[in-house]
Amino acid sequence: MTQDEDQDQDQGQVRRPPRPGSGRRLFGRVWPAGLGALVAAGSMVGLADARDVAPVLAASGFVYVAAAAVGRPGAAWPAFGVTFVLIGLAKLTGLDATLWTIALATVLAVVGFALGRARPPWALPLQSVAMLVLGAAALLAVRADATAGGLLVAVVLLAHAAWDVHHHRTGRVVGRSLAEFCVVLDVLLAIGVAVVALSA
Repeated sequence: MTQDEDQDQDQGQVRRPPRPGSGRRLFGRVWPAGLGALVAAGSMVGLADARDVAPVLAASGFVYVAAAAVGRPGAAWPAFGVTFVLIGLAKLTGLDATLWTIALATVLAVVGFALGRARPPWALPLQSVAMLVLGAAALLAVRADATAGGLLVAVVLLAHAAWDVHHHRTGRVVGRSLAEFCVVLDVLLAIGVAVVALSA
């Protein structure tokens, strides 16, 4: 035993090597928040009109509807992938991502009800109502002026962040990783959108 180890033991602080796999566990805890921050930053690149973020409102409702309609929390991640592609295509082609997202959510909700996925009874109906509110807010935001529309997007994103926190805490409808990802994305994006809107 070296002199340093003697001193550590005397102070009750024996040094131990890091446990194998501790880096993987740390990554497993932080990747949803990190991904949310990355997507928020990417969404802000070159953003001149805060209303352009409005499709994210519809997308945030869609992932919850998809998970509720399928009856599997894990379905929210593939649903996020669908919205990511739709919003990307909208930027490249002029496709209306909000309308397409609302249409897909409607189809999923109808199929979910038809297959009896309304268990627990509140899940799919509640998520469908939330999707309706978020979709309407997105459509309204793009029809308002740049400042008002952008601020509406920011306020609704913050409201949805509270929705994410609730679902993360209760573990309902979507997986906790998706809820954590969404709350970070929503909060950071809301701040950025508000700054852009107030600068318009």
